[in-house]
Amino acid sequence: MDDQQRAINRRRFIECCAGAGVASPLMPGALAAVAQDAVTITTDMIQAAGKIAGVSFTRDEQERLLDKLNAPRGYLAGFERLRTANLGNSSQPAIVFNPVPPGKKLPTERRPLRRQKVEVSMPASDAALAFLPLTHLARLVETRQIKPTELTKLYLARLKQYDPRLHCVVNLTEDLALRQAKQADEEIAAGTYRGPLHGIPFGLKDLLAVRGVKTTWGMSPFKDRVIDADATVYSRLAGAGAILVAKLSTGALAVTAQWFGGLTRNPWNV
Repeated sequence: MDDQQRAINRRRFIECCAGAGVASPLMPGALAAVAQDAVTITTDMIQAAGKIAGVSFTRDEQERLLDKLNAPRGYLAGFERLRTANLGNSSQPAIVFNPVPPGKKLPTERRPLRRQKVEVSMPASDAALAFLPLTHLARLVETRQIKPTELTKLYLARLKQYDPRLHCVVNLTEDLALRQAKQADEEIAAGTYRGPLHGIPFGLKDLLAVRGVKTTWGMSPFKDRVIDADATVYSRLAGAGAILVAKLSTGALAVTAQWFGGLTRNPWNV
């Protein structure tokens, strides 16, 4: 089975569900999460996706969905034609969404961020340090009570310790994190402090591309994919001096907690 045959396209499910009169907007995404890399969609998959989306189908409705979903080569041939357009990730969709009400003008002047001074000292334990809010961590880094490298190693260690139970890390970006932390150490020691995110570790949803790092969207066909581009969110965080420690699961295509590596668990439900 090659990647082209295995790839499950969300558009396929949207079209089939719409054609069958399925009203729930959650159904296509739920079906994509349940089906993963299956070539043939089954009744069990439709029933499981229906439970997630909060809908149910008669046997006749299930058969009609299966007929459309499993149509031989019809959808794959259409996908092949779409791929020839080769639009790339930088092309914006042909959709315009403007949330500003008619006649309303948004302010355009730039206003500086005003930070309230926080007095904080190093906690007695690593656990207490790990749960400090960003405002306190930023102050510790700014006043050089802790180095970004030390903070980064702490969070990397905790991810390694707890991920076997939580199952939330898709890719640990340890090498990248340590390089970014070392750079932050050197900049801050030289008197260059970029702001409250400088030297602060963070995790990024695995929907957002980072050059040189896998971006999987939680789907089996993309589990080894590397996109040669940086998402704007990542670029801005990195520009502020933040440190990427991991790409984190949001479920397949950001639907439910199920991804190709299993089920992500909440800390209070392990």
